[in-house]
Amino acid sequence: MAEIAYGIEPDLDVAEFRRVLVESGLAPRRPANDVSRLSRMLAAADLVVTARRDGVLVGVARTLTDFSFCAYLSDLAVCASVQGLGIGRGLIAATREAVGPQASLLLTAAPDAITFYERIAMPRVPDAFRYDREA
Repeated sequence: MAEIAYGIEPDLDVAEFRRVLVESGLAPRRPANDVSRLSRMLAAADLVVTARRDGVLVGVARTLTDFSFCAYLSDLAVCASVQGLGIGRGLIAATREAVGPQASLLLTAAPDAITFYERIAMPRVPDAFRYDREA
């Protein structure tokens, strides 16, 4: 089996990002058909951690953070063909390492991903609030 290479890619290509969103099943919850908006999402991210298998992008973790107190893991996407290989866990570990020990990491789980976060023993936060997007 090919080794997974994790890295930080601040200039990730939007077409690669879009492909992983589609192949992961996350596209219906993201503006996958709006390349301009996806480009802005990547450009505004403070941290983009990637997972590549034989040079091919198979996973992305896109985070907004101040690197000192908090980090919001906005997108965690792993291609369906490689799910179950520990790539999501690896992306989270690489993200936590990159943001540093002083920053908390939080996310909003997609309904289909809740069991993944429970399986990796990521603590659940009971007192969270949010306004949904209007567009």
